[in-house]
Amino acid sequence: MSKAPRWRVAIVDDHERSRAALRAAIWAAGGEVAGEAMRRGDAKLLVERTKADVAIFAVGLPDGDGIDAAADIAGGYPVVLFTSRTDDSLVERARAAGVMAYLLKPLRPAELAPALDLAVARFGEVKALRARLDERKVIERAKGAIMRRYGLSEEDAFQRLRRAAMDSRRSMAEIARALLVSESVTGDVPAK
Repeated sequence: MSKAPRWRVAIVDDHERSRAALRAAIWAAGGEVAGEAMRRGDAKLLVERTKADVAIFAVGLPDGDGIDAAADIAGGYPVVLFTSRTDDSLVERARAAGVMAYLLKPLRPAELAPALDLAVARFGEVKALRARLDERKVIERAKGAIMRRYGLSEEDAFQRLRRAAMDSRRSMAEIARALLVSESVTGDVPAK
């Protein structure tokens, strides 16, 4: 039985020498190359098709910018930027695009595994935080609906939601979503 790879990596870089260095470092670190592309236009399709765990994008691509390509997928996949440039404006653009880590060319193989591990871990944390924030928003909307409907205080509305969640052994977010769906069907609260 073969061991699962540490990560499945999509590579988007138009330089064969860079891709070869990445492939060798990925394999040496126990990873697997899920696929490769050389153009920005192919980046999103590659990552989605291969269901890579992490993507490595070069900044300069023949048909566009790797940071823009990273922004296209950063909500769904962790992206590591691979470049020789370190200017502040590039780093800020990468941060704003959702890039999770940075690798400098020429590649030093010892830096690859920590960068990919960090990117995957950070992405997981960000995804979990977004989910918690979304749940919190749903709970707040449901609490508001209960307050309006029954004339309760914020604390009393919260306690009702909490009690319903405990009684049904479901999360407060599940109860809140169900309440909001019910309210939207009866026309009491506008659905969002």
